[in-house]
Amino acid sequence: KTEHQFDVSDKPSGEYLSSLSSPLPWEGEEYLKPELEDDLLLQFDIEDLCEPVKVLPSNGLSDTMVLLEQLKHAEHRARAAEAALARAQDDLQKMKQFAQDFVMNTDVRSSSSSSAIADLQEDDDGVYFSSYGHYEIHEEMLKDKVRTESYRDFIYQNPHIFKDKVVLDVGCGTGILSMFAAKAGAKKVIGVDQSEIIYQAMDIIRLNKLEKIITLVKGRIEEVDLPLEKVDIIISEWMGYFLLFESMLDSVIYAKDKYLAEGGSVYPDLCTISLVAVGDMNKHVDKLLFWEDVYGFDMSCMKKAVIPEAVVEVLDPNTLISTASVIKHIDCNTASTPDLEFSSDFTLSITVSTQCTAIAGYFDVFFENCHNKVLFSTGPQCTKTHWKQTIFLLEKPIPVEAGEALRGKITVRKNRKDPRSLFITLSVKDAQQTYSLQ
Repeated sequence: KTEHQFDVSDKPSGEYLSSLSSPLPWEGEEYLKPELEDDLLLQFDIEDLCEPVKVLPSNGLSDTMVLLEQLKHAEHRARAAEAALARAQDDLQKMKQFAQDFVMNTDVRSSSSSSAIADLQEDDDGVYFSSYGHYEIHEEMLKDKVRTESYRDFIYQNPHIFKDKVVLDVGCGTGILSMFAAKAGAKKVIGVDQSEIIYQAMDIIRLNKLEKIITLVKGRIEEVDLPLEKVDIIISEWMGYFLLFESMLDSVIYAKDKYLAEGGSVYPDLCTISLVAVGDMNKHVDKLLFWEDVYGFDMSCMKKAVIPEAVVEVLDPNTLISTASVIKHIDCNTASTPDLEFSSDFTLSITVSTQCTAIAGYFDVFFENCHNKVLFSTGPQCTKTHWKQTIFLLEKPIPVEAGEALRGKITVRKNRKDPRSLFITLSVKDAQQTYSLQ
């Protein structure tokens, strides 16, 4: 064919290509028009996309074949670049949409709509699970010997409970409880956790050659599909500050209602929350009176912001001025979600005449339904745990006398905007204050 009749779709023969001389037919202007007028690939230099190919001196046919190979390679690189560009544009669009949604959600939250609260809860859940994805928090929990050794002792000292049983570990973290159960004779253990730590847990399970017994599932227990319908035992370390902070017991209750076989058991099976009176004027001065004179300035208005925040710290047992009073019993085998919000009257028997500056709360955990019972306490007179104690500061100290019965009422409810946090209202004598634990 003449150069005016040339058509690449005709697949010209090698002999024809060898006979061609300059100018080459495909160098015509009609072949330099892009298929797409605004083709983004035109921003790339074809020479940049092609890797240099070492070409040995050869005849015209060989040169043409080498050129065709280069063009094929360039096409492959161009398609890859085009795909990468498309992904980048998609990511950019998602970022724009996220920013738009965030601004809109912020506006909606200010109007307290129910959909905004749902969005907020989802975000808070993400923050909650993300926090458990970092190794530091698991290191702290594992190094808490009161916590970890209590679970270990219960499991290892009661192997008959676990022998040939199917065990569900809710919120398995690094898998320590799952491995205890496997070593105690469980035939199958399923660990469930939503946080990223579960990927490390998988490595840990394999490292300890327990992958044939332990199966790990990533996700919320409320959303995942387990590889079986029923389990014999549910074990979980779900406790938070003041026992109920973080609301992980809700997940254990869900698992119990859905997966626990008839006659099965939840461990630990019993927990209690207790209150005790505190008389610590030094702490009162440090936390509250401090604001009355800050470098010569009156900042006492800050006390209104400081007081409603519950303080989590280790109490000096010498500052306790009453016996303890249990305000809540929770049986994990029978508890329902509504049980986790409650009101309770309490009486604290004062042991020394002084000023009551705060009320403190802590919890005790019991493994009761077994031959070898185990318990541990997070109280201020026991070995320190990572849960410490939860302290509710009183705005004005209350004078008390030894032998006096200090009466009060406590109400515990979830924060509707963030169900993992708590609102705690304390009434003592004539004073009432609502505290947040978040």
